[in-house]
Amino acid sequence: MSEKSASGILGTAIEKIRNLVDVSTIVGDPILLDEHLSVIPISKVTYGFASGGTDFPSKSADGLFGGGGGAGITISPVAFLIVKDGEVSIKHITSSDNSAERIIGMVPDVIDKVSDVVGMFTKDKAEPKEQDAAE
Repeated sequence: MSEKSASGILGTAIEKIRNLVDVSTIVGDPILLDEHLSVIPISKVTYGFASGGTDFPSKSADGLFGGGGGAGITISPVAFLIVKDGEVSIKHITSSDNSAERIIGMVPDVIDKVSDVVGMFTKDKAEPKEQDAAE
């Protein structure tokens, strides 16, 4: 009996967390602002749970069981994906807590800047060849 009760407490706690946290909690539904612009909210979800129980000595065959459980969830918005005319960008709305998060957050900006620089060099090299061909 006590094994069923302990597993029941743990199972109930896990099931409640599953009901609260799903993919749409982390990556929200797109918000269409107009035909060319949509915004998708991104959130950080942290959760924890605990449960426990014990058997108490008893004269009855079933024995006595006491236990409890609990859970906590924090949902924090961290960014928005902006989709405008087929181009996707990310806008962070919170400051990063540690270096790893800051580095990951900088990756899209660095890629954009490198792409711009490479595009400038490619364009500059392509233009003289076109002028040489015209002469």
